[in-house]
Amino acid sequence: MEEIKKFIDNISPMSDSDWIFFSSKLKKVRFDKNTIVLKLGKTEKHLSFISKGIIRLYIPKEESDITFGFLFENEFVTAYDSLLTQTPSEYEIETLTETILWQISNKDLHEVYKRTSNGNIIGRKMAENMYLIKSKRELSLLSKTAEERYLNLFSDRPKLLKQIPLKYIASYIGVTPQALSRIRKRIS
Repeated sequence: MEEIKKFIDNISPMSDSDWIFFSSKLKKVRFDKNTIVLKLGKTEKHLSFISKGIIRLYIPKEESDITFGFLFENEFVTAYDSLLTQTPSEYEIETLTETILWQISNKDLHEVYKRTSNGNIIGRKMAENMYLIKSKRELSLLSKTAEERYLNLFSDRPKLLKQIPLKYIASYIGVTPQALSRIRKRIS
């Protein structure tokens, strides 16, 4: 739980009493590798902090899934649109490794927003960060070649390339695994 405190303190330090209240709402949950955390069509009920592990966000398709996000240790994960609207998710969240999450329910999260002095600041900054990541990826898909998108992963998220199966990276940059193989041969 210390990693969450450190992470939050970097955003907006919580008073001891606010931290005690917030941390009392957290629940530690463990998942095995390749476990679905949120199924397509289910409504998101939690905001989770990744203490250990790697998470993939994707749209399941019959022939091949469409991966659109990866999250790592010391990051928050949620189907944010589903959490906000309390409507069924249009995608799934899956662990790619053994994973430990600290979860807070949507109900408790709103209570933290109400009862703590900087809960809203932390929530807003987390939402802004999620938006910036999403916006950057969308602009990349619209304005860069697949090779440029792949090369940008080296500078933006080097952990991604070391720990994620290539089929998911190919899907993430919007190409087939075969096309990714050709890109990798060309740049090596």
